[in-house]
Amino acid sequence: MTSQYPKFERSTVNVQNKGVRPLDGKTAIITGASRGIGRAIAIRLASEGARVMLAARDARALAAVADEIGTGAAVAPLDLRLPAAPAELVRIAVERFGCVDVVVNNAGATKRGEFLELTDEDWADGYALKLHGAVRLTRAAWRHLAAARGSLVNIAGTGGRTPGAQFTIGGSVNAALLSFTKAMADNGLRDGVQVNAVSPGTVRTDRFAKRLEALAAERQIPVSEAEAVFIREARVTRVGEPIDIAGLVAFLVSPAGRFLHGSLIDMDGGATKTL
Repeated sequence: MTSQYPKFERSTVNVQNKGVRPLDGKTAIITGASRGIGRAIAIRLASEGARVMLAARDARALAAVADEIGTGAAVAPLDLRLPAAPAELVRIAVERFGCVDVVVNNAGATKRGEFLELTDEDWADGYALKLHGAVRLTRAAWRHLAAARGSLVNIAGTGGRTPGAQFTIGGSVNAALLSFTKAMADNGLRDGVQVNAVSPGTVRTDRFAKRLEALAAERQIPVSEAEAVFIREARVTRVGEPIDIAGLVAFLVSPAGRFLHGSLIDMDGGATKTL
């Protein structure tokens, strides 16, 4: 019986033509691309041959990343919390590069803190970018991804599966993003779009540096010693690096990673203890 779903492209690697990179000719939109994980993803995908559309609010930081990448990088300094911004981002990408093959929904940081001290505004802001921005960008880009038989990657977080008292906003937002990923994976079967999510654990970013400083002050120890304390108490192998996450995303959207679909991948040094 003929399947009702279109087939994905067969995963093949041309080992004879070593000059061809896995993402040559592809266009990728990366949100939150001005720093941290998003910056690392943009640089890695570009190194694999992709043309990259970089989005974030900080125009100066975006320009620095684009300069680092060089030819094939374009920037869109947009606030993706605004309802019209995701569609504008897709319009700019298509106008500049002619297509959209990959979307990486990476933007969005949520406020940590004691539950009773978090306001309605904190909760609304947490959902505005991380979830609603990702949903709107996915909607705006979907027909282009379908036409390209492309890939969608949502960058969630371990709090979506292992909530914590200090992370009530982030945990619930990430859980929603993981559920959204599973639902869109079903749509991807119908439309030929690969859909996956990556949940990073603790990664060495500016936000983590501030957490280390707070831990050092609390324990009255040097910042240089705080990381070892964090690793021991979090029961993880180490603190991750942005390039760790970038490498996984590059594999996911390459021909070699095409069999992964609807996957919720924890890359966290063992932080997630649940099944």
